[in-house]
Amino acid sequence: MGNHPVLFGILLLLIILFFTLENKRSGKKIAPNALGILVNSQNAQIIDIRAKKKFETGYIQGSRNIPFTQLKDHLEEIRAIDVPVVIVCDMGIQAGAAVQLIGKPNVFRLDGGIGGWQAAGMPLVGGVTKKGKTVTGKAKSR
Repeated sequence: MGNHPVLFGILLLLIILFFTLENKRSGKKIAPNALGILVNSQNAQIIDIRAKKKFETGYIQGSRNIPFTQLKDHLEEIRAIDVPVVIVCDMGIQAGAAVQLIGKPNVFRLDGGIGGWQAAGMPLVGGVTKKGKTVTGKAKSR
């Protein structure tokens, strides 16, 4: 580092550029705690792009399941939605690709996905326990 300050400076600049571009590429994020506010104040629509089996294990109340593999078939329908749209996946990464695919300014991805939602202590609904009972309250972390 001390022997090559110019190279170190260039490396630092490249790292900063990488993270800046990666943030823009993956779409605008919304924090789990802000999602309820957006839904209540602007009637935002939540689209969960996880596979149907994962969706059925628990989802955010009011969300609609359109698996990522079927997203292209629903693009025009999603683009026609006037209110904000929040895309949800497992960890927030695949949702970034979906936001880019949709290409609308009022489309967000849930920061951290379902994992971030649960880590924030937020509830999931619709999950089925091993005994076949439907879970409608707070999801338990493992």
